[in-house]
Amino acid sequence: MSTESNDKELPLVQHLLELRTRLLHIIYCLLGSFVCLFPFATDIYALVSRPLLAVLPAGASMIATDVASPFLTPMKLTFFVALLISVPFLLYQIWSFIAPGLYKHEKRLALPLLVSSVLLFFAGMAFAYFIVFPTIFRFMTGIGLEGVTTMTDITKYLDFVLHMFFAFGFAFEIPIATILLIQAGVTTTASLVAKRPYIIVGCFVIGMLLTPPDVMSQLLLAIPMWMLFEAGLFCGRLIEKSRPKEDDEADTETSNKTDIQ
Repeated sequence: MSTESNDKELPLVQHLLELRTRLLHIIYCLLGSFVCLFPFATDIYALVSRPLLAVLPAGASMIATDVASPFLTPMKLTFFVALLISVPFLLYQIWSFIAPGLYKHEKRLALPLLVSSVLLFFAGMAFAYFIVFPTIFRFMTGIGLEGVTTMTDITKYLDFVLHMFFAFGFAFEIPIATILLIQAGVTTTASLVAKRPYIIVGCFVIGMLLTPPDVMSQLLLAIPMWMLFEAGLFCGRLIEKSRPKEDDEADTETSNKTDIQ
């Protein structure tokens, strides 16, 4: 009886040990990246603050209202950058852990989705940095009040920038979310097309909630979200066309595993 119990528990113990090992590898990678980047913390912050500094009026500058802000703020940003650098290794560890339990047709879909999700998130951040930030900062500094000098606190600026990075990064994940919903059978492209007007309105509402209170920022987030939704629909149609073939492959793999057991 004890032997049978050990046989059942051994695979679970092995999985937990493997999960622990991969989590430790992720933590080591993150800490190593942070330690390597820490000497360049001020340079990284200078790079991130460049879109605002480029449009500030003459004589205006950024300020630090807290004593520890000049140290803690660049360190916080550096940790965020280290996390971004560690994402490919993190996904490799996740993929190595879950891949043995996936069917071949699931691997063919899961791996491209993992890679695409990372690339789209980075694309959203790049879009925010190169397109959105210069536009909204130029707009905001251009309507300054007379007698009021623009002096942005470095901590509040970093919080704003990270908020926008995450907003645009996750917004650019819309095609992945659309594909997953269609692949899981939760919805269909025909159903999403029928709901397109509501989805477009939802994009503008989300743009209004996640961006500063100006029309330009809202449009810069809402319109890309709409276009990315259309891209997800296009990919969803391709998935629906290939689904009968995938179902046949899944049935074959399932029957093969059953025969082996």
